[in-house]
Amino acid sequence: MSYSNKKHTSEVETEGGRRPTGVSTSTGAAPDPEVSAKAKRRTFSAEQKLRILEAADLCTEYGQIGALLRREGLFSSQLATWRDERLKGTFAGLAPQKRGRKAPEPATKALLEEKKQLQRENERLKKRLAYAELIIDIQKKASEILGIPLKSLDFEEDE
Repeated sequence: MSYSNKKHTSEVETEGGRRPTGVSTSTGAAPDPEVSAKAKRRTFSAEQKLRILEAADLCTEYGQIGALLRREGLFSSQLATWRDERLKGTFAGLAPQKRGRKAPEPATKALLEEKKQLQRENERLKKRLAYAELIIDIQKKASEILGIPLKSLDFEEDE
């Protein structure tokens, strides 16, 4: 038996099941290996959601809903949420919703601005009250030292 150092032609192409570097086995262009920096969320229109819900309602045999969810790329929780929204009659809820903090309505914005202004005024008045109470305490101590009687005021304190 003679031993040969030559490989068979099929072994040259595959090198024992692996594709050698530089040898392309596919005839088409290779897919782009780059992954996008930020994944984009899938959004479904109300029509798409209703179509999927109707298809789920038609599923009668074991495993059909699972197959539908795999085909559409959904989770069962999404289907359950959409069913609840449909039962509640909130078809507006079936439309894709913008994520994040909601922009305040003009009336709400005016109320928020008024609230901030009142809070600033309240803080200013608290500082003035603390200053006035300090002055009153100093006047009381000065009148005690000098022996000047103070007239008692008839008012109830909240404290």
